[in-house]
Amino acid sequence: MSNVIALLHGPNLNLLGQREVDIYGTTTEADLLALVEKGAAGHGMTVEFFQSNHEGELVDQVHVVRHTCAAIVINGGALSHYGWSLHDALATFEGPVIEVHLSNTSKREPWRHTSVLTPVASGTIMGLGPHGYELAVDAIARLLNK
Repeated sequence: MSNVIALLHGPNLNLLGQREVDIYGTTTEADLLALVEKGAAGHGMTVEFFQSNHEGELVDQVHVVRHTCAAIVINGGALSHYGWSLHDALATFEGPVIEVHLSNTSKREPWRHTSVLTPVASGTIMGLGPHGYELAVDAIARLLNK
């Protein structure tokens, strides 16, 4: 079995640390990647990272990692709330999928309260900022018994 975690980021997450810091904080996408890589290494795993502002590219990447990665950590950004094609792609993934949101989407605008990714995720972590990513890696390691 692969020891690789796919970390997938959706639209606008490339602007973390620059946009809406009152909601998302000052942690950058590079900071999150380093955090996930460190956590993964502690479990003998590595990370393959991909970010896109385009739903189809994320769908294509899920298709790729189906054959190369043991698990997925995904922050779909706004696609979490309406990206049905991303939902369908994740449904084809056989390993654990952990959905992560930096903010607590249940305390935000009503359209953010429902995620179309949640039904195909093994679990969802939200509202814990960068720590949610660390928890996602730990959860994956437990789910994979690593």
